[in-house]
Amino acid sequence: MPDLSIQERLYPDLPCFGCGQANDKGLQLKSYPLGDSAAAGVAASFTPWPEHDNGLGYLNGGIIGTVLDCHSAAAVMLEAERGGWPPLPGADLSYVTAGLDVRYLRPAPLRDTVELFAAVTHADEPQMTVEVELRFDGRVRARATALWKRWRPRT
Repeated sequence: MPDLSIQERLYPDLPCFGCGQANDKGLQLKSYPLGDSAAAGVAASFTPWPEHDNGLGYLNGGIIGTVLDCHSAAAVMLEAERGGWPPLPGADLSYVTAGLDVRYLRPAPLRDTVELFAAVTHADEPQMTVEVELRFDGRVRARATALWKRWRPRT
């Protein structure tokens, strides 16, 4: 794997709670490309904190949604770089989340590292779609479809 994650390389100053490397209190998710194409996808590992408890000893659904969203962001920003779609004037990022359809399939552990996988399934300049999964012990625990749209700041 490369030394720098997608987040560290493409947006190191982003203060996002989930993937922002500039947020000391955030999750600081780090995603890495699995190959040279969008279909190859991106991967990450995430170890929950005790504070991420859902009250029943499992990983909180909101945290799951956050890491699915932020991991899909890494796939999108990498694809935007590959496609030559940099942020538009006045925008901090090329794309923003327009929708996230999350399905919780089975509980995810609170104290063990989970794996994330995301792949862009549709990409053009106006929008992208990403399929993203949270896995543990060889089983998908949560899955989402993320829709990302080109960020066009309003002035």
